[in-house]
Amino acid sequence: MGVQQNYIGGKWTDGATAKDNVNPSDLTDIIGSYAQADASGVAAAVDAAKAAAHGWNRSTPQQRYDVLEFVGNEIMARREELGRLLSREEGKTLPEGIGEATRAAQIFKFFAGEALRIQGEKLASVRPGVEVEITREPVGIVGIITPWNFPIAIPAWKIAPALAYGNCVVFKPADLVPGCAWALAEILSRSGLPEGVFNLVMGRGSVVGEAILNADALGAISFTGSVQTGKHVAATCAGRLAKVQLEMGGKNPFVVLDDADLNVAVNCAVNSAFFSTGQRCTASSRLIVTEGIHDKFVKAMSDRIDTLKVDDALAQGTEIGPVVDESQLKQDMDYIEIGKKEGAKLIGGDRLKLSKDGYYMKPALFTDTTNEMRINREEIFGPVASVIRVKDYDEALAVANDTSFGLSSGIATTSLKYASDYKRNAEAGMVMVNLPTAGVDYHVPFGGRKGSSYGPREQGRYAAEFYTTVKTAYIQP
Repeated sequence: MGVQQNYIGGKWTDGATAKDNVNPSDLTDIIGSYAQADASGVAAAVDAAKAAAHGWNRSTPQQRYDVLEFVGNEIMARREELGRLLSREEGKTLPEGIGEATRAAQIFKFFAGEALRIQGEKLASVRPGVEVEITREPVGIVGIITPWNFPIAIPAWKIAPALAYGNCVVFKPADLVPGCAWALAEILSRSGLPEGVFNLVMGRGSVVGEAILNADALGAISFTGSVQTGKHVAATCAGRLAKVQLEMGGKNPFVVLDDADLNVAVNCAVNSAFFSTGQRCTASSRLIVTEGIHDKFVKAMSDRIDTLKVDDALAQGTEIGPVVDESQLKQDMDYIEIGKKEGAKLIGGDRLKLSKDGYYMKPALFTDTTNEMRINREEIFGPVASVIRVKDYDEALAVANDTSFGLSSGIATTSLKYASDYKRNAEAGMVMVNLPTAGVDYHVPFGGRKGSSYGPREQGRYAAEFYTTVKTAYIQP
């Protein structure tokens, strides 16, 4: 197989260099070689989008519907194939990979419908004989920069609304996972989109990402990634007055009260903290447990960790796949050492050597921790969680909110009183009651507060807030 190319102006185009895509479950497995664009490739993509913008901005709702419905239908039909590719390049288990591909299809199909439902308002003016119309129009050209942990779902929930509302797209996927992005671009290339409306430029963030941020023609940038990079994106966009949408980190709490169903609490905590190898911005890394149930919860979690199957993402029965790459694995192991030095007690957390050479580790659970420890302040982004013992609900809520992040927050309780109070007072964009903090629907808003998110929400009908601009027109008939 040759090098998989970038897609610019309706044509497959070579990059400046190429890079191999390596399977983290089996380091001998090379998925493919993918082009790496440079600044000139980004410039060509921006020029192509500029040339296409006027026509696509004025395309009909039916045209947009047809494109997005085509993409959604093909992803759905190929969800097992695409899910396998996803699991192979990112390390999610195969059921998780297929589930993510299915979600991407659902997102495209949802926004196909939204393309038919773009609404406006007509109001009476305070002046006699004057009419007022309020409409939504495309931003123009949107730069989209996505992370490696959801290689097809996050691109879908950015690209689909951008196209649905009439914008052109310059898309840079994470350098670690070009395979799903390329497969998505290939489907889009056959969807009926005019040349230049959608462009794929693969490569390093320091090269391709920077060129996108500094492209004056791009009226909006949607970014998902680290807090540090997100702040840089925001500052750069502010410097040229571009619209910006950021989804960044999380240090999500999951509260377990004395009245909780222990099985529900443990299942939610294991799912939130360890599934997808803990590599989700919505993962629960702080398990805040009241003292009456604390010891039972820790024992049940320890027993469950010992039974979790860590193996090749594609192997039947695997519950947790590998960490995505060597750098992320080193970060996880470094934080385990930090936690031990801080005085926390460790359950699990070993580097694993399996039959295939990959980036495997046993899930880690710290106990005897305080919320002031670094392991409870900083995002680790791996299968590492901490238990924080608290006296009662009031202390649990205070500790849950004591973080610079605010993405997802969860509670396990059988009390309607506490569930209702937590929903109201948890300082997070999303609250889960007796459910994992990770795992959200595709048709409702996604996003957080504080250091987790900046700008309008993603997904659902709220996506229009970012991908459109409002125009008010006054008419004297």
